[in-house]
Amino acid sequence: MEERILTILRNVFNDTTIDITCSQNNCKAWDSMNHLNLVVELEMEFGISLEPEEIGRMISYHDVEEIVTSKL
Repeated sequence: MEERILTILRNVFNDTTIDITCSQNNCKAWDSMNHLNLVVELEMEFGISLEPEEIGRMISYHDVEEIVTSKL
């Protein structure tokens, strides 16, 4: 799970150095457009559908992992 999410984050934000400390606060590429791209990629990769309130809560790697895990 961790590696799959990190791969998506690295691809969406075009940054191979991203690790589990990634958040909107320390990743310049995590803007509103890339946030939407992240949502689409997560939904496709994991076969899930994210709710608007879940999308709004996804502001770090850990939030993403927690929300995706809860949907599986």
